[in-house]
Amino acid sequence: MSAAAATLLPGVAEHVRARCERIFRTPQSRQAALLAAVTAFGLLWGALVAVGGIGAALACVSMVACVCCLLDFRTGVTLLIIMMPISSSVLFPHAMFGMTGLNPLNLLLVTTLAIYLMNSIGTGRLRGFIPHSLWWLYIVPFVVGGLIGMQHIGEIPRIFKASDMIFFDTPFGYFRDMILKPLGIVVYAVLVGAAVGRSKQPERFVTPMILSVFVMAALAIGFVVTSGVHLSDLAGTYARHFFSALGLHANDLGRLYAVAYALLLFTWDRSQRITLKMLLAAAMVMVTIALLLTFSRGAFLGFVIVNVIYLCSRRTLKTMILAAIGLPLALALAPGAIWSRLQMGFGEGMDEITAGRLDEIWTPLMPEVLKSPPWGNGVGAVMWSKAMRFEEMFTVSHPHNAYLQSYLDLGLIGTACLLGFWVYSWFRFRSLARDERIASELQGFFEGAAAGIVSFLIAGVAGSSLMPVPEQSFLWLALGVMWGVRRHLARGMDAAKATRAADPPPVPPVGSWDFGVRREGG
Repeated sequence: MSAAAATLLPGVAEHVRARCERIFRTPQSRQAALLAAVTAFGLLWGALVAVGGIGAALACVSMVACVCCLLDFRTGVTLLIIMMPISSSVLFPHAMFGMTGLNPLNLLLVTTLAIYLMNSIGTGRLRGFIPHSLWWLYIVPFVVGGLIGMQHIGEIPRIFKASDMIFFDTPFGYFRDMILKPLGIVVYAVLVGAAVGRSKQPERFVTPMILSVFVMAALAIGFVVTSGVHLSDLAGTYARHFFSALGLHANDLGRLYAVAYALLLFTWDRSQRITLKMLLAAAMVMVTIALLLTFSRGAFLGFVIVNVIYLCSRRTLKTMILAAIGLPLALALAPGAIWSRLQMGFGEGMDEITAGRLDEIWTPLMPEVLKSPPWGNGVGAVMWSKAMRFEEMFTVSHPHNAYLQSYLDLGLIGTACLLGFWVYSWFRFRSLARDERIASELQGFFEGAAAGIVSFLIAGVAGSSLMPVPEQSFLWLALGVMWGVRRHLARGMDAAKATRAADPPPVPPVGSWDFGVRREGG
């Protein structure tokens, strides 16, 4: 029987192959077959959605996105640019089929990375995939801080787990949530760099960013409008958690919008295309409204810093006239709730101005700062600090100061490395903003990224982090584009050098000097 099967199978395979060749012989038959396949796919997943609900629908969308990545990993990068800023909001699913962590973003990120690695291993394209500055100044100190923090899990008070401030109680869970998950945004940035480096028109990657900005701005504006809340209520001290229903704190949203505004503003200024300028202007209006609705004083500060940098870098008569007209008008039309928020706490002491940070967080942590080792106490050290364990401070997982957090977690060495990374990136942004070899839109994009870093570092006094966090999404996008453009320019320089090396050097005329040796005639 086995011999008969061995004889029959080749004949069946040959018959199937011949039939398929006849079916797909003409373009019309191939189009019909494609339409039938798409229809069958839709019917199949429609049935699965009816049975499996939203999880099946998400799996379908993720599968389609991953199939697109198989054609070109840059498709996955484009989708990541759109998805990354909204990935922390409630609009974005954080689990599929009841499995936390299995979500469209992580699935797309892993698939895009895997496809890029499979296409690049052995071709030399992986050279420079992770920039040296990123590896030594950022990733290594952060991972070392995570390894140190794994030793302190047992010292974290139970209130953190009981109140869902953290979702781990083992060293593995700690490393997963505190190190691997934040590093996802870093992987996203290096993938953006790889995609931009292989693109003939890197400026096209700005377009999906604009779409993402529209979505994020509409998220906050729509939430405020549908909630019916009054602006005076949003300006209150205890309204900081109003946007938490969206999955993001008001201060985090505000900082995200401030960086997005910086990128949009300077790109708008450098762009020569009317359609793009109108689109960027509309995005700026929306993101400005959304930023104001957060009533985050840190975001207001960042917004002002970006505009001051813009005005100082555009010291023309036209700009100054527009500023002289627009600034008083904006101040006059600003709602009273904004002025109330800006003046909150003034005249009542520094603790009121800092919304309780000074007396209830920073002062109790000072002994920890003084005895912190040069390598730090581990990422998330505030949770097992003495002041936290003895209930001498607010129950917070973040000290509400980016520099204090970095010093406690990574020590003086790690803080110096992280600051060095951001300052080095600022210099690189400024250099590319003046590089005439790239498109004017990209020059403005990099100039806006440099302004965004300045506003981010100054606003870090009242929150955020020097380590990777979701509100840095647009900054990491800019970093990825910068690495890709530098790789693109380096490849062009290498090609030019190779062309010059291939051309034979001109023969000097008789009687001329050649490297100090006199060429004589006859």
